[in-house]
Amino acid sequence: MDARAAQIVKLLKKAYPKAYCSLNHASPFQLLMATILSAQCTDERVNKVTPALFKKYPGPAELARAPLPDLERLIHSTGFYKNKALSLKEASASIMRDFGGKVPAGMDELLTLRGVARKTANVVLGSAYGIAAGVVVDTHVKRLAFRLGFTRQTDPVKIERDLMKALPRTDWIWFAHALVLHGRAVCGARAPLCGTCSLSGPCPRKGVKKPRP
Repeated sequence: MDARAAQIVKLLKKAYPKAYCSLNHASPFQLLMATILSAQCTDERVNKVTPALFKKYPGPAELARAPLPDLERLIHSTGFYKNKALSLKEASASIMRDFGGKVPAGMDELLTLRGVARKTANVVLGSAYGIAAGVVVDTHVKRLAFRLGFTRQTDPVKIERDLMKALPRTDWIWFAHALVLHGRAVCGARAPLCGTCSLSGPCPRKGVKKPRP
């Protein structure tokens, strides 16, 4: 890790020493379902939807048998509810059929589930199983990784690859959560608070009024 990256990590650890996943969950299955719902939706909104969803359908066996219209009604406010409902139902069916009712703890296995790409798989592996298989790249991580000089890429897979090269594996899980928190609180998409940002020293884009992307 180069000196600038090391300084950024040090400052982030000071600001967000206990950064963690903000999706409420009580099991790997609940986290998987919540992460699928979080696509193009805020974690805050997902956390308002999942209590009723999990109360009615607590596990993959129940959710696999759920009528699609009922799932669509329960998750409607998360957006793209028809596709998400189908993903929840089919992923649950696959978990029951192919993995004995347990969410798999491997990247390749998770990627076989409907609605699961690397971001979702990394969230589940990192936050549910403590496995650092990669770095979660959501909209906040994508934006901040670019602004902080960790990558020049725009494709999430390539951004993840650059972050994995730049950071020690022991920081992969924590780092993504810290960037999400910093992106929400300080380094917003349209109006980053550069004047009060704790990373302004090593940030190569400090003072840029509207950084891109």
